[in-house]
Amino acid sequence: MILDKRADLGHGNVRKLLFSLSVPTITSQIVNMLYNLVDRVFIGHMQPAETVGKLALTGVGVCLPIIMVISAFASLMAIGGAPRASIAEGSGESEKSERIMGNCLTMLLITALVLTVLFEAFAEPLLLMFGASENTIGYALDYMRIYALGTIFVQLTLGMNAYITAQGFATVSMKTVLIGALLNTALDPLFIFALGLGVRGAALATVISQAVSAVWVMTFLMGRKTRWHLKRENLRVSAKIVLPCIALGLSPFVMQSTESLIAICFNSSLLRYGSDMAVGTMTVLTSIMQFSNMPLQGLTQGAQPIVSYNFGAKNAQRVRDTYFCLLRACFTYSMAIWLLVELFPRVFILIFNSDPAFVEYAAWAVRIYMGCSGIFGIQIACQQTFVALGNAKTSLFLAVWRKIILLIPLIYILPHFFADKAFAVFLAEPVADFGAVALTSFTFYRQFRRSMRELEGAKTAGEQ
Repeated sequence: MILDKRADLGHGNVRKLLFSLSVPTITSQIVNMLYNLVDRVFIGHMQPAETVGKLALTGVGVCLPIIMVISAFASLMAIGGAPRASIAEGSGESEKSERIMGNCLTMLLITALVLTVLFEAFAEPLLLMFGASENTIGYALDYMRIYALGTIFVQLTLGMNAYITAQGFATVSMKTVLIGALLNTALDPLFIFALGLGVRGAALATVISQAVSAVWVMTFLMGRKTRWHLKRENLRVSAKIVLPCIALGLSPFVMQSTESLIAICFNSSLLRYGSDMAVGTMTVLTSIMQFSNMPLQGLTQGAQPIVSYNFGAKNAQRVRDTYFCLLRACFTYSMAIWLLVELFPRVFILIFNSDPAFVEYAAWAVRIYMGCSGIFGIQIACQQTFVALGNAKTSLFLAVWRKIILLIPLIYILPHFFADKAFAVFLAEPVADFGAVALTSFTFYRQFRRSMRELEGAKTAGEQ
């Protein structure tokens, strides 16, 4: 039996509760990142590192947009449905929570089938569009064709694990990704080097690891310990249940899926103004940025059940306390990681590749690319609190604002104003980050105060 203590979301010290839920979710996020990060570390050190390792790393890097799309669809039903399930439980409607979870499981299975067929059929043209060259397309195809076969396991692991976290079983949720990531770390060197499978071995290790994690998740949700149970009658899709989940999930979906579009923009621009080295550098920068953002996502996922449950229970003060505690934690972390990257960039680059020319170029680029990442904790805390409150419209707008309205145009506009075109492309990221944080902070200040006043008014009316 899988054992874990369920957190009491409606009572107790908010700081301690947030810490108890966030530590497992932060661990989960960091460990989850290891799936692809570990692949890149081992692949980048394939010998000789200055030729095969570098080209293989770039080839796997251009697969990232497709991997992000697969994860984004999992988030659509996970982050879209889990907060609504928590709000329903806070309102005393546990049966509705189970209906939401069952409907979202069906949608995840349908999505997995469709994505697998599409990516297997159109892998080569997609990878070429994402920045693969004649030197790297072979490595990219070897990785992608195997990885795409495991789409169903990614959907089940990432999608359904959110419903374990939303119930307050953060430790079980952490074990989900911990089991898979440790297995992936053990299998990578075996498949890549010992069996000589190269990038195909890395992809196979990831698929096997995700499959084991998926079995763990489904075993728990069909067991006796869970509060919300998977029931056959809840698997039939109802538009009344699914559509509000999709609406709320659109914000994280846009944030993750547009990474594919942004990767196309970055890679095509860098290939135009630079070389395969510039595109390979973007792979490393994306990995470092993931390292920066994953713990922030872990913090917000730890806060989500508390915010959503107490919002459903109309406890405005507890919602406020949770948000401000989350904001302080996110800002402190983002500033700390920003400082480390700016002071010691080569330490981070050497994790992926040891070629001296590559290390020097990437160290220069990462200082520019992450120039405003120190304040990004504010963006994450505010935007994800909107999701936890069920505010789909505002959360979606803020996601579109940063990625579509600001970042993508800047990638193409800024090179017209600088002699060093590659510098201008990397500069687009910090400029967009600053603009996003400014608007998000202003919008959140106004809407959050209004939401809390309305919540207090509703609670007073209910008591009377």
